[in-house]
Amino acid sequence: MRFPSPLVPARLIRRYKRFLADCVLDDGQEITAHCPNPGSMMGLRDENARIWLLPNDDPKKKLKYGWRLVELPDGHFAGIDAGLPNRLVKDALAEQQIEALDGYGIIRPEQRYGSEKSRIDFLLSEPGRPDAYVEVKNCHLRRDADWAEFPDCVTERGAKHLRELTAIAQQGGLAVMLYVVQRTDCARFRLAPDLDPAYAQAFDIARAAGVEILCHGTEITPEGIVLSGPLPVDPSPQANR
Repeated sequence: MRFPSPLVPARLIRRYKRFLADCVLDDGQEITAHCPNPGSMMGLRDENARIWLLPNDDPKKKLKYGWRLVELPDGHFAGIDAGLPNRLVKDALAEQQIEALDGYGIIRPEQRYGSEKSRIDFLLSEPGRPDAYVEVKNCHLRRDADWAEFPDCVTERGAKHLRELTAIAQQGGLAVMLYVVQRTDCARFRLAPDLDPAYAQAFDIARAAGVEILCHGTEITPEGIVLSGPLPVDPSPQANR
């Protein structure tokens, strides 16, 4: 997925009110950009971090820049748009690029399901095969070695999704949790139980019940972001890690 226009480099002053970021462009101009991420963004919102912004000339938008990337050491990047993984997965499903989920011809996003009135990110259907319920989560936390970790803060909504997927698996259905790692300096995936113990417990219950756990990386440059191959998931129980 290519960015619709060239990104502009800047330096981060501060991120605040969840969706706002004050920045300094390379020419010294200070601007406020939209931050498309409600999470904590641990490790990605440091003052003076080099970031990349998407400019727009839409008269309906008050903010003329949107924050898209953080530049990391050694030429790596992290994507901060929390809504992008769903778009990447949708394109990859349509093009049969996720091996564990290929062969499904009908892809329906945002379908209601479960007892808690949730919406599944993708419901996949194909005659002669069981429907696949696929939930997608954005991941861009790295604290140790090359481990990507999730979540970066408490997510009650995420735990609710795990409970819904667990119920589907217990009923004999195909339930899939797909984590998309939006940074290029990670090679494997695990949870962060110290940041959300309840989520880690729900994860272990879901995996034991038969929920399939998948993780894919991304290729990121200032030109665009695409879904890349699968990353290994830590097989050990996560709540007690």
